[in-house]
Amino acid sequence: MKKKTSQTKSKFVAVASIAAELSEVMDVAKEISLAAANAKAIAFRAGEKARGFQPITDFINELAKETIEKVNRINEHAMLLYQLTVEEYRTTDAFNKFEEVIRLAQGSANESSLKASSDLVQQRMYDCRKRFQVNIDQLLDQLQEVMHPARAARVIAANSRIEASQAGEYLQSLQAVAESVDHAAQIIHDNVQGCRSALIVINFSEK
Repeated sequence: MKKKTSQTKSKFVAVASIAAELSEVMDVAKEISLAAANAKAIAFRAGEKARGFQPITDFINELAKETIEKVNRINEHAMLLYQLTVEEYRTTDAFNKFEEVIRLAQGSANESSLKASSDLVQQRMYDCRKRFQVNIDQLLDQLQEVMHPARAARVIAANSRIEASQAGEYLQSLQAVAESVDHAAQIIHDNVQGCRSALIVINFSEK
């Protein structure tokens, strides 16, 4: 059971790393939204030269909003995972202490009452782990969903480069937008993969 206490501690590290990764994803999504606003202003100034770029800016903005909404929901789930980790750590620690006390109290009049309390704490510990497992599975699904707008953003960035090439003197400004969207999408993809890897490690340790 001491091993389980160590595993619970490792969960704190994993959940904290997930929170850090999600924070960066949120920041990058906001940068994409800002890039879309800048691109819209440039496309407006360019007029007919950037006519094909104008609807792209709307797509970029929608993808940024979608990503932010999904990450907000994921953050709520990550917070629940943290709370479950705290609860599991406390119940595991309490159970370990009960086990030690029961070992020392063998043959005493208090042994049966101590065992009943220990069984109750053990059940709470197992229930907590079960809820933790369910939430990991749900969070993995949510993280997979974030991958979709990231992939779409890369496709849009490629189309943006094509449209930017027709924008005359505005070419460099619009290409810079396309590059920033592509770069941001890659960062989101990598960070979400980091979250998934951390969760998969936890998942593996639970089984």
